Order: sequence, then structure tokens, then C-alpha cells
Amino acid sequence: IWQGVLMFVVLSGPWLQKLSSRSFTMSACFCTPEAPPARADSTFRVTMVPGDGVGPELMTAVKEVFKAGNVPVEFEEFHLSEVQNMASEEKLDQVLASMKNNRVAIKGKIHTPMEYKGELASYEMSLRRKLDLFANVVHVNSLPGYSTRHNNLDLVIIREQTEGEYSSLEHESVKGVIECLKIITREKSRRIAKFAFDYATKKGRSKVTAVHKANIMKLGDGLFLQNCAEVAELYPKIKYENMIIDNCCMQLVQNPYQFDVLVMPNLYGNIIDNLAAGLVGGAGVVPGESYSSEYAVFETGARHPFAQAVGRNIANPTAMLLSAANMLRHLSLEYHSQMVSEAVKRVIKQGKVQHSYNKSVLKWLLNCYMNLAPSQKTPF
Repeated sequence: IWQGVLMFVVLSGPWLQKLSSRSFTMSACFCTPEAPPARADSTFRVTMVPGDGVGPELMTAVKEVFKAGNVPVEFEEFHLSEVQNMASEEKLDQVLASMKNNRVAIKGKIHTPMEYKGELASYEMSLRRKLDLFANVVHVNSLPGYSTRHNNLDLVIIREQTEGEYSSLEHESVKGVIECLKIITREKSRRIAKFAFDYATKKGRSKVTAVHKANIMKLGDGLFLQNCAEVAELYPKIKYENMIIDNCCMQLVQNPYQFDVLVMPNLYGNIIDNLAAGLVGGAGVVPGESYSSEYAVFETGARHPFAQAVGRNIANPTAMLLSAANMLRHLSLEYHSQMVSEAVKRVIKQGKVQHSYNKSVLKWLLNCYMNLAPSQKTPF
């Protein structure tokens, strides 16, 4: 897919007319976009953490597409992994320092081993807590070209991701008995609820659904639900409802069109993110992003390292490329964001994936572009 995207990015300029006179014919779908605005005066520095599994391959796709589109972004890359002997407190501190300095990052999945080795909090969780990345946003949107049971889906999942079951507070009270603490606070419940309603207001959404299990966890999820209801009263133009998590899973499978924006605690969000991604094509399709009051981290919506696909060139880069496009929009590089996202959507819609164009053709096209006079190139 990414090679097809790369070609759309490279071919999105007036120099296409010159190529059309050569022996290699192009489809009429390669339309010349409107002239972009003036290029940014400076280059944006972004922290990149490829992660595990196919993460490095997906980041290669991002870097190649950005290079072809002359996107004014410079990556500061760090390889951090708990399973590849590339993890230490010193390296984690380096990544955190880079993220705090750049304020924007793009990240692959850092795989968390199941074995207990003296530290309960994973590096993923440490990054979120130390940056206070309290809000995870996953926009589940159907992409024409992918054959799925449900079409034209458009819903947003907002997840609180600094507390809940992921608080890393476990201990063995007596031999053979483990106690795991789920932390729910009024402050963070209210904060994520307000974020969800603010998001709905800004994006023109009409309904927010709070997802919970307050019928069983009456105090913990009850507090979360109470805060969502209180915040909802401040936004009378947005419809508010709540739904128990197990019913929500069933309703998503049966009739996902009833949902608009969903807000929920940590663990439920992790489950719903993956379920919803399966509705529109799988883990390789849906982009995601995490926010604090100061920082933004862009990553795939369904976090899966897909280690079994490493080196096989079969991992779907759609989610990472769309996350990268969202990152560009966050940086106010609207033209470049649209260029990348539209290229992805066109490639998928027309089925220009995998072996449609091989590397030799790709290199030939890039060479043609590089040999053109400056006046014939698209002024990205």
C-alpha cells in the first residue's frame, strides 16, 4: 500500500503531463491538486519511536512518503523496546526529554512482555503517565475499497488512559491471592468527560455515550458515570446517554451506526478500540492519537505489534500513514496532511496495493521527478 501511496504523493503535480508522454501509461485518476500554500518557513522536529514488531517497517513507509512529498518534518528517532534488549531507564528518559522538547511524537507499539520482572508498569504506561497523556482518541471511519460487513461507519472512541485497571497497583496479600487495584478519581473522570464533550462540540458531533460497568463496580465506575452526567449538563446541545460495556460490545457488532462519540475508562477503551477497528478492516486501518495539555502522540488506534509479519512486507501501513497525516494537521500543515490522507484513500479505493507497482517502476518514477526542472515540479 505504501508504495502506491508514495506514487500518488509523487504524482500529485503538473509534471504528470510530461510523464504521460512516455511509454508507461497512467490512470486518469491522478488528478492535479490545487496549488498548495506557501511552504512552512521552518522544519518541524518530531520524536519517532518505531516500537516493536512491524513498527519499524511502518515508520519506513512514513519516512519514504514524507520524503517524496517534501514534508517539512525532521524525525528524531529512538529505538525503545522491552523485548529486544533496547530498554533502560536512561533510554526512557531520553525519549521523554525528546517528546517534551518537540511536543509532538509518532510512535509504534512498544510490546509489553507478560513476565513479571520486578516492575509492573510497562514502558508504554510510563510514557503516558509521565507526559500525562490522559486522552486517547480513535476515529473509526470506513474506507471505500475495504470490504466489510458495515459500511459508512463514522464514530469516535475517547479513552481515559492514565488510571483505571492500568494503575499497576497489584500485590499478593496472602499466598495464592492477588489483589489488583482499579483507580478511578473524580478529577480525571471529569477531565476526560469534558474532553469528550469539547471534542464533540468542536467536530460538530451530536451525541456522547458514556460506557461503564457501574451496575457491578458501583463506586468506581459509578463515580466515572456521575462525572460524565454532571459534565453533560454543561453541554445541552449534545445528546447524552450511557451504556454498560457488555451491551455496548453487542450493539457495536449489531448496529454501530447508533454511536457518535463514546467516552470510557481505560480498559474498556482498549477493548472497544480493537473491536471497532475490526468493523472497518482490522488493526492496520484505524489511526489514533493521545493528548495531554501540552503534548500529542500519534499512533495506530488498535495497538498490535504483529510480530509474526516482520520482514514479510505484508503489514498494512494504512493506520500509521493516516496517523502521520493527522499529525501533520496538528502541526498546521494542512496541505501536506490532505496530500498524504487522500493518497492513502485513493490507493485503497482503487486497489493499488502490494504488487500493482514494483520497486523498479517506483524508482523510475522518482528519477523522472528528480530530473525535471524546478518549474515543472509541484511546489509542495
